[in-house]
Amino acid sequence: MRFSEAKNRKVVSTSGAVTVGKIRRFIVDPRSVSVAAIVLHTNKNVDGSNDTVFWRDLKAFGRDAVTIESADVITRPEGDFELLADKEHRVLGKPVLDDGGNDLGQVKDVEFDPANGRIRALLTDSEEIEGDRIIGLGPYALVVRSG
Repeated sequence: MRFSEAKNRKVVSTSGAVTVGKIRRFIVDPRSVSVAAIVLHTNKNVDGSNDTVFWRDLKAFGRDAVTIESADVITRPEGDFELLADKEHRVLGKPVLDDGGNDLGQVKDVEFDPANGRIRALLTDSEEIEGDRIIGLGPYALVVRSG
């Protein structure tokens, strides 16, 4: 699945049987090469200061909706994830450099496994880069191992 396909997907609380929001964007952890959390456009029935669901708190990432146990798992990013959640660490639109200093394009989309959040590939304007090549993510660029 791609980020572009999953954006705006409903997030549903299974205990309340209500939609609590829609996916706005993804927080990527370069150390685990996976989606660490999703950030939501929350509904008005959810505390407005909380907008993040950690991947570990998802029950399922289905074709039609993402399910969580309850709105209680919607929180704020903290620690290392607070840094990864900021605007400067968003993956989409980020330049990609290899560890040799070569520009590999700009991230247009990301392919991930909906079962576990693992990043399968970065789709740039010029090529597809295997996700397991990711080694760092910062304010300037996403860095990958040379191919």
